Amino acid sequence: MTTPTILIDAYSQIFRAYYAIRQLNNSRGEPTNAVFVFARMLLKLEKEYPSDAGALCFDCGKVQFRLELAPEYKANRPEMPEELRVQIPVIRELAAAFGWPLLQEPEYEADDLIAAFARRAAGPVLIVSSDKDLSQLVDAEVKMLVPAPKNGFEERDAAGVKAKFDVPPELIVDYLALIGDASDNIPGVPGVGPKTAARLLNAFGPAESWLDDPARIGDPKLRARLEGQFDVIRKNRKLIALKDALPDRFDPPAPHLRRTAPDWAKIREICERMELRSVLKELPEPPAAPARPEAAEDDLFSFLASPAPETPKPEPGMEQGELF
Repeated sequence: MTTPTILIDAYSQIFRAYYAIRQLNNSRGEPTNAVFVFARMLLKLEKEYPSDAGALCFDCGKVQFRLELAPEYKANRPEMPEELRVQIPVIRELAAAFGWPLLQEPEYEADDLIAAFARRAAGPVLIVSSDKDLSQLVDAEVKMLVPAPKNGFEERDAAGVKAKFDVPPELIVDYLALIGDASDNIPGVPGVGPKTAARLLNAFGPAESWLDDPARIGDPKLRARLEGQFDVIRKNRKLIALKDALPDRFDPPAPHLRRTAPDWAKIREICERMELRSVLKELPEPPAAPARPEAAEDDLFSFLASPAPETPKPEPGMEQGELF
């Protein structure tokens, strides 16, 4: 049976982990809240959605083509809290120990990279994120795993997207272009909220069918509300539509998405170092050390009576420490 390719929107889940629990520190005073929640998420994925392929996709800064369209794009984002910043290296170390490739690409946001891999993946794809932008990728093969309360996941297919936003995945870009996206500092059309946007799109089709022919909007009140806003809608669509061309260095994608088995000893070492006691309880038990056979009494005295073996000498030019 083919396991799904799992693509994790890394920073969206790291920020979610940080804000899920606050003021969690180890005995050295180091913040551990984001590491703790992220570790629980990775364990949950390992138990409930085992996979041979996937990756954590990271943002690589703001991309130039979106800034050229809208210099104010994401300008409202605050700096990463220092208490989170110091946990990022540990989170990356932990994810690698769980066998996840860590991928990023200049001029690609994480959502773009996820789109590129999702479009080229062979077989089913699960996208771990609550970012509504990624709903545009959902189709017969691609679903979202939206983190839910109590560390679970809501599996969202095309019907789930329709239930959530009242528009199908193929209209998500138009829907967000109309209502805007405050988290990315993208203003929408004044007076058009989620209900109005869904009613417009469901009644009169995708934006490309009426942007150049407003008469196709049969509701005069809706048409009047959109007057003077068509350029805003066009710009917003370009900002929100994901860049899904696969970067050359990731082509073919399969080798870059190949997971390795979790290194449970390394995971345990990280959790012990960060003092994540409740996570340690969920890890597989380490294999028991083989029992040492008891020596017979005659063998023991024979060993003690035998001359000590000669200590090997280092070869010329070799330091003593290099023997070991």
